Amino acid sequence: MMKTISVKTDSHTQFIDITGEIKSVVADSNVKQGMAVVYVPHTTAGITINESADPSVRTDIINSLEKNIPWSDNYRHSEGNAAAHIKASLMGSSVNIMIENGRLVLGTWQGVFFCEFDGSRSRKVIVKVIESS
Repeated sequence: MMKTISVKTDSHTQFIDITGEIKSVVADSNVKQGMAVVYVPHTTAGITINESADPSVRTDIINSLEKNIPWSDNYRHSEGNAAAHIKASLMGSSVNIMIENGRLVLGTWQGVFFCEFDGSRSRKVIVKVIESS
């Protein structure tokens, strides 16, 4: 089963918790054992798994990325969004999450975050649920 999740970002850099949407896709699939592949088909956005309980963790990650990869620097990319491409590459374009007993295998504090680096935009995330025996 494969499903596309729509994500609307409203700021230049933003982490959006999409854990609930991914859980819904897994529930709809009726897969009890397997893997959820979560893929972002954009070159200026990424995906990560990190703490979802304390929003200051997201802020710290964003601030650290901005400090180390500033929007304006001596980049050669002519579109002016090279920093967004670099940040997206560092975060990665996909995560794999095990499914056990029909549920995502995540740690107590973990959530799945869509990472926007060139917003605001309408984006998509593709979730593929793969059943294993």
